[in-house]
Amino acid sequence: MQTILFQDMGRVAYDAAWEYQESLLQANLQIKAQWYNLPEASRPVSTDTTHHLLFCEHLHVYTIGKSGHMENLLVNDARLKELDVSFFRTNRGGDITYHGPGQVVGYPILDLEHFVTDLGKYMRNLEEVIIRTLAHYGIDGGRLPGSTGVWLDAEVKGKARKICAMGVRCSRWVTMHGFALNVNTDLRYFDYIVPCGITDKSVTSIQKELGYQVDEQEVKDILRTEFGTVFNAEIVNEQASVTA
Repeated sequence: MQTILFQDMGRVAYDAAWEYQESLLQANLQIKAQWYNLPEASRPVSTDTTHHLLFCEHLHVYTIGKSGHMENLLVNDARLKELDVSFFRTNRGGDITYHGPGQVVGYPILDLEHFVTDLGKYMRNLEEVIIRTLAHYGIDGGRLPGSTGVWLDAEVKGKARKICAMGVRCSRWVTMHGFALNVNTDLRYFDYIVPCGITDKSVTSIQKELGYQVDEQEVKDILRTEFGTVFNAEIVNEQASVTA
């Protein structure tokens, strides 16, 4: 069983969280590079990399992935300033999405060589964590064939809606970026983008589905537990290192 170091960073600016993730990824890549540079006969059984799971909440921000299309941002710079929303091009996969208050964002920095060297399987595992978490609230989450993330009524024409977006980067099997689960999110901010580049489906939140605001700390606790279960890992606390 692997150990994953857990931090809840609270509300933090997107670029600060991104830089911190990048530093953790690069530290693991250095460890792996040193391991591969050793003569094969003298290498330890495996690399001594460190796994992390970061939870946070961002200030209002739109982010677009490497394969994203700028036409899916429906407002200009002046309107972004009026809305007090930042914008970042990122090195994750996927198109455009929104992060903001009331949304739980999870960033796993894992060395998949200690879990499963299959990026598709990794994404399905992330989705499984969310599906199991939603089940605690009586919400039936599922997958939409051909798309990442977690959906409700995925295959019901006219009713499919996304509750959790996902996008990751993986370098030498070390991951960063992750998922964004809409808990008590102000969904109006999705009106200014084409979320994930999908034009014919809507976005929802736990609050919208249940009709009342939910305890975000409770959601985080469930997510953490389910993450440990799905990834067969012990998740232990580590003091937060990043602030807004």
